[in-house]
Amino acid sequence: MNVKILSSLLLMLVLGLPASAQWRVLKLDTQANFRAVHAPQPNVCWIGGSGGTVLRTTDGGEIWDIMKVRDADSLDFRGIYGFDRETAVAMSAGVAEQGKARIYRTEDGGDSWQLVYQTTQPGVFLDGVSFWNKKEGICFGDPVDGHFFILTTDDGGRSWQELPRDSRPVALEKEAAFAASNSSLLTVGKHQVFIGTGGAKMARVLRSDDNGRSWQVSETPLPAGPTSGIFGLQFWSNKHGIAVGGDYADVAKNTPNVLLTRDGGASWQLSSAMTPPGLKEAVGLFHSQFVNYAGGQRPTKHRYRLVAVGASGSGYSRDFGKTWAMFSEEPFHAVSFAGPAGYAVGGKGLVGKFERFPKERRKR
Repeated sequence: MNVKILSSLLLMLVLGLPASAQWRVLKLDTQANFRAVHAPQPNVCWIGGSGGTVLRTTDGGEIWDIMKVRDADSLDFRGIYGFDRETAVAMSAGVAEQGKARIYRTEDGGDSWQLVYQTTQPGVFLDGVSFWNKKEGICFGDPVDGHFFILTTDDGGRSWQELPRDSRPVALEKEAAFAASNSSLLTVGKHQVFIGTGGAKMARVLRSDDNGRSWQVSETPLPAGPTSGIFGLQFWSNKHGIAVGGDYADVAKNTPNVLLTRDGGASWQLSSAMTPPGLKEAVGLFHSQFVNYAGGQRPTKHRYRLVAVGASGSGYSRDFGKTWAMFSEEPFHAVSFAGPAGYAVGGKGLVGKFERFPKERRKR
């Protein structure tokens, strides 16, 4: 089923927000819960949600396709990756024994979806999916038999292979990942990939420089526990990145929630706590110009901002995570930017389109 919705002034409402709102909240005909969003181009965005729901826009958010993937009504698509306006991969997070660990692919804008991977292997729970290019990709899940579950593809997601058990990262006791925003897994450049963890006595970052074939592990000072740890990752070069997190059982809890790295994820340091405080689930990178990024340093003459979202609200940084300011109060779970175009999603049909940053006072 494919429903077209025109988000004109009649259907695109600002829900009680002031005129200076940083997100334009869209009124769409869905109550699905969304935790996955990916914008491969400024005008193209894919969103994954509960009840087998997928959303797509190809005109910057004016018109949205609201789709129900066939035979997927019980699935929660918490991972999505769009290659372009026609092709995307959607991953469901759920208990494999109940038939909820699946990956679908479309090549016709969502008119049809092919089931390209499914497992009922005990213990499998998929957490995230991403790609380095149009062929090579990776998907991961919670530990099975003491090792994180890793899948790879070299044909654009048409087929998936399990990484051999001995090549997968070894997990700590009770360690897992959070399928909260599809950003606890992050691919960078041509070969790098990072995974942020929680659940155990410490939050860690797992990293690979060879497309997931081998792994190294970094301990971090971010607080972790059964409901806390790293939720989202973002890099702006192959050396510099950020990890954010918190506690989903107490989303307003004022604890350290920002880590920064300057050495490609080998070491991580706590930075200033987020404004607003509390759980942060994902970080988007605003870029004043859209360019296809293939690793290394991004152009320095362009303007950048980090936007972190979570159940306690959004914050933004002008200095790559060293300091933060309040951005908005909407409880978004996930965010994606393609250059200056940004999209954020949350529960009960919450979808936002980036409008502007707060006006910055000029120094005298």
